[in-house]
Amino acid sequence: MTRKVVSTAAAPAAIGPYSQAIISGSFVFTSGQLGIHPSTGELVSDDITEQVRQVIANLGSILQEAGTSFGNVVKTTVFLTNPDDFPIMNAEYAKHFSKAHPARSTVFVAQLPKNALVEIEAIAALDTV
Repeated sequence: MTRKVVSTAAAPAAIGPYSQAIISGSFVFTSGQLGIHPSTGELVSDDITEQVRQVIANLGSILQEAGTSFGNVVKTTVFLTNPDDFPIMNAEYAKHFSKAHPARSTVFVAQLPKNALVEIEAIAALDTV
């Protein structure tokens, strides 16, 4: 089994003992991303829409660094602290996963790191020749 660490300055640095993503075989597995701006290390705001947009941007940067894209995402897991935010998250999410939607789980949790409102992780296939 091959295993390669994916790291990019275009997404927030890990805030613990984990990698932004790992490539294993023909898939990339991202760590959960928060709405943290890469240059400040802080949440972009306390607004769910802005946090989801930043989460998606962070995921996009990691996927790009790994050599893949949103079009190759096969599974996501979304963590939300407030069930009332689901429709807002869903609307923003749909803007980036508009074709063959990946499988998805959404989990409601009591709290996320840095008191974030949303966290999303993804599994994507790599572009192969």
